[in-house]
Amino acid sequence: MRIEDLDDSRRLQLLVDAVVDYALYLISVDGIVVSWNSGAERLKGYAPEEIIGRPYATFFTQNDREQGMPELALQTAAEEGRFETEGWRCRKDGSQFWALAVLDAVYDDAGTLIGFAKITRDMTERELAHQRLIENEAKYRRLVEAVVDYAIFQLDPNGTIVTWNRGAEHIKGYCADEIIGEHFSRFYTEEDRASGAPARALDIAARSGRYEAEGWRVRKDGSRFWALAVIDRITNDQGGLIGFAKVTRDMTERMEAQRALKEAQEQLAASQKMEAVGQLSGGIAHDFNNLLMIVLGNLENAQRHARQVRESFPNLERSIANASRGAQRAAALTSRLLAFSRRQPLDPKVLELNTFLNSTAEFLQRSLGELIEVQVVGAAGLWQIEADPNQLDAALLNLAINARDAMPGGGKITIEATNIYADETYCQANPDLPPGKYVLISLSDTGCGMPPDVLNHAFEPFFTTKEIGHGTGLGLSQVYGFVKQSGGHVKIYSEEDQGTTVKIFLPRYSDSVKVQEEEGSELLSHGEPGEVIMVVEDDRDLRHYLAEALIGLGYQVIAVPDGEAAIGILEDKAQRIDLLLSDVVMPGMNGRELANRAEGVRPGLRVLYMTGYSRNAVIHHGRLDPGVDFLQKPISQNQLANRIRDLLDRRTG
Repeated sequence: MRIEDLDDSRRLQLLVDAVVDYALYLISVDGIVVSWNSGAERLKGYAPEEIIGRPYATFFTQNDREQGMPELALQTAAEEGRFETEGWRCRKDGSQFWALAVLDAVYDDAGTLIGFAKITRDMTERELAHQRLIENEAKYRRLVEAVVDYAIFQLDPNGTIVTWNRGAEHIKGYCADEIIGEHFSRFYTEEDRASGAPARALDIAARSGRYEAEGWRVRKDGSRFWALAVIDRITNDQGGLIGFAKVTRDMTERMEAQRALKEAQEQLAASQKMEAVGQLSGGIAHDFNNLLMIVLGNLENAQRHARQVRESFPNLERSIANASRGAQRAAALTSRLLAFSRRQPLDPKVLELNTFLNSTAEFLQRSLGELIEVQVVGAAGLWQIEADPNQLDAALLNLAINARDAMPGGGKITIEATNIYADETYCQANPDLPPGKYVLISLSDTGCGMPPDVLNHAFEPFFTTKEIGHGTGLGLSQVYGFVKQSGGHVKIYSEEDQGTTVKIFLPRYSDSVKVQEEEGSELLSHGEPGEVIMVVEDDRDLRHYLAEALIGLGYQVIAVPDGEAAIGILEDKAQRIDLLLSDVVMPGMNGRELANRAEGVRPGLRVLYMTGYSRNAVIHHGRLDPGVDFLQKPISQNQLANRIRDLLDRRTG
């Protein structure tokens, strides 16, 4: 049989039964199922004989039945001819599915309502996908709203704000009601708005898909913050521009940290440069001092001999005196180099600064002249410090001379002292200074000040702005080296036409002691019969000079080039030796090692050290080791004679 041989009703039934993706069935006027197709059986799980004759409300959830949904659907379809809805429906096994349900009224030829045609489709998969989308969107909204460290909001194509998260409110200060509908350019500075920066940002994002930049932005209260701003283009499925996603982060703290790090790195680099120059200066000074001692010593000898031939050579004494002055100036120069390189041996004393500064001020006032007023401002309860008074005096004199030169028409120098505590914040900005208690000595002037390029090089050795012949450029370098060697810190604050302030931080002395004055004593200058001095010096010329000078002073001399040779002689107990005069820095065994071995061979032997600089052999942390007698090269014959006599007399006494 062919389908065209069937009558219309049979063909219709076959059509209805062939549809398996839709439930197609008829309902009576009072809601009873009267027909059932194979699609309905597959979708809802009922066989025709199980459901025909039962209410179609069977498919509704308990909640919908209680709310009268089946009756409402029939009533609406009866009144309007059609009812369409979506919602959860129940299968025979109790499981639920999301249904698209259409209820159409069925009329007879007379127009009388005789029932309803019901079409149902399973839309569960689509509904679940829709719910997942809604849930994801809700999660995204919650995520965006939960972010408080980032301002996340949307703009329309013209730059008008259309959404606003909590982070945006936190960073920029506006609540959503205040800012939605406003143009995003209000966050830019006036300068950026005037230059067209907001429009450029949107144009770049629209053309390239993304814009990213850092710069100053403005909060509601007018304060500024450093922002990292990203603008991403938003397009529809056809690629058309529908708006922008805007993300802003407050980077002010990071920028400040980077700035602080950069400053610390610059200070560290400057400190390392100064340290390197100091190492070089110390090495040069060591060799130079040996040479100067030879020059000065032989000039002294020449000057004594010149007096005997004064009539034959009338200009000889003057020439030798000029040469001696030049050598003394060179010696002073190396002394300053040693101070800068922190190789100058210090003799620290516990100082009461109020008393010390008042005494220094009197000396400075006499030295600087009538055009300069010197004022000292002390402080009650000022802590004690431990520092070399001569070096501190020299440092203040150097600073005062620089201040005087900056005030050619006269002015005022103020020296203040106060107790301070350097905390972690200050020490982070000044990494050379550990946190702790310090006494701050400030020397201020009313002079012309320094421009930044001069200020950045002020402590470097031989840097000077004075005319040739009017300064060595070592004054501030000497101050720098002395303060650093004393465990302190020095900093210069200066502006052009506003004067200069130099601040010296010196550590507080922890022990409370009474400051005592040193007693002076008269010293003899020549050797006594039979006294023997061993000279240990690796520089041949200097060794010969020392031997000649000491012989001229009446001593017997044994001169050797190194420690090993000295030990060999010291071990000969038949050889008298009253004093060991040894260089500190020598190849192989240094002076301190020689003295230690000599003590084992000849207990109680007096030792006088002598060097251009120590390299920590007898000086540690800028101080002579306890019980050490020391001479800083170059020295005059009188200084050498007096110091040796002092040690020998101290032994016999």
